[in-house]
Amino acid sequence: MVTILDFANMNVTLPHQLDPLVEHLMELYPKRSLIQPVWDLVLNYVDHDFLRSPLFPIVLNVVFYFVACLPFMLFDLYGTQWNWIQRYKLQPKQKVSMPQVFDTLGLTFWNQIVFILPVSIGQWIYTPPTPLPPEAPGLWEFCWQIVAALLVFDLEYFIWHYCHHKNRWLYKHVHSVHHRYHSPFSWVTQYLHPWELISVGIFVTTTPWIFKSHPMTTWSFMMVSIIVSVEAHIGFDFPWALNHWCPFGLWGGAPKHDMHHLKPLSNFQPFFTHWDRLFGTECPGWHAGGITAEQWEEMKKKQA
Repeated sequence: MVTILDFANMNVTLPHQLDPLVEHLMELYPKRSLIQPVWDLVLNYVDHDFLRSPLFPIVLNVVFYFVACLPFMLFDLYGTQWNWIQRYKLQPKQKVSMPQVFDTLGLTFWNQIVFILPVSIGQWIYTPPTPLPPEAPGLWEFCWQIVAALLVFDLEYFIWHYCHHKNRWLYKHVHSVHHRYHSPFSWVTQYLHPWELISVGIFVTTTPWIFKSHPMTTWSFMMVSIIVSVEAHIGFDFPWALNHWCPFGLWGGAPKHDMHHLKPLSNFQPFFTHWDRLFGTECPGWHAGGITAEQWEEMKKKQA
């Protein structure tokens, strides 16, 4: 566990103006995790019965998903003339309409009410309350477990995704729902057949169990997975996106997943790219503005 004391004892040269800050933090949180203040805020200002409830992670996921999608819906519907945003669109000729938004939101609400709500009630009845330890996880533990959980989820969904594309019956009756839109936008993230939505929910819920993660780590992983899932479907390639600064092109992001909706037998991984490379299913993605990658141009020439 990385603590304030460990940080102070590291062989790192800090600016002199930071020394009083570190000393003050050591007085406030001696031998405590660097993220303890955040956990203290949660424990002090959120009702403990609500936090312990098995319904809390579900409410957190649903609310955070809608919050994450809303800004991009506004970009799609009202930002068509905003050059500062449209220059990052991967398929500039494809516009998002209000009927498309109503269609995707309609299925999302239907799935939440008809399928997720009963599952939530069952979980609330049969799942014991979540214990709330007073100590926060260590900073290193918090970070590596989120990354590890993303890697495990990525593998689980890669296998699920690959099978549901290679098997015609599974694709036709399950996964084809998600592929109705060849140009993804934010609400397409959960435009899913109920079986796919439940499968993803199981992967997200159970993956932190592997590492016996702290509740703070588990809930943070859920929010991170929503952020990166929505980002993969927004149809924009922003310069600050993770795929631009993750080394060796190991993060696919929106360009790779956008290409998956155009070429469904490629780019099966939701986040990373290493399994697609290993199995030969990786396909280069678009650049912002609809300019294709050089590798993609070469592939088209070979196929011509």
